[in-house]
Amino acid sequence: MGRRVVRSDGEFLASEDQARSWLEQAFAPTAAQWNHLERFAAMLIAENDRQNLIAASTIPTIWVRHIADSAQLLALDSESAGLWVDLGSGPGLPGLVVAILSERPMLLVESRRRRCEFLRAVAAELRLGHVEVAEAPLERVATRPAGTISARAFAPLDKLIDLSARFSTESTHWLLPKGRNAVKELASLPDAWQRMFHVEQSRTDAESQILVGRGKLRAETR
Repeated sequence: MGRRVVRSDGEFLASEDQARSWLEQAFAPTAAQWNHLERFAAMLIAENDRQNLIAASTIPTIWVRHIADSAQLLALDSESAGLWVDLGSGPGLPGLVVAILSERPMLLVESRRRRCEFLRAVAAELRLGHVEVAEAPLERVATRPAGTISARAFAPLDKLIDLSARFSTESTHWLLPKGRNAVKELASLPDAWQRMFHVEQSRTDAESQILVGRGKLRAETR
């Protein structure tokens, strides 16, 4: 199953209006959730003037490139529960978007102090009491069982799995956006790891794909 590519249903989201329409259809956000998404986007753009959180070229399409791009991971995770661990959360993508659209307990793992300050500021302003920020390299974060592990731009796949496998259980859901090299990166892994994943087509970028897996990854399966 490791190299199968599944195309998401529906067309690719090519405009900000399409991104908002998809969010409405997929999650039916409340008025408060819409307000939180709008405020998060505004805070992200403002903070980008102080520290490089997202590429400036993506700001005009922030709802496609960052909000919907993050939310699609939640759409792939409807059957999971428990702690969601977002590795290398950076500006809170996808973690803060997921936390706005769901009540899943969220652990944002980020080692850079200024980014952690931003994450805490957003969580405080939006009153996201189910969000915790771990300001440390992943190696120093205490192990706890994760219902979901996500990593939007954290590390090469083999290193990512090595560092995070201790958080996984038999029911852990892995959601790993890997761009155009997803199939290639997956093919480089040991067969036992490959069999736990399939590849989903991103709905926000025709050249991007998402590795989706389920289960406990163990170093001894290398």
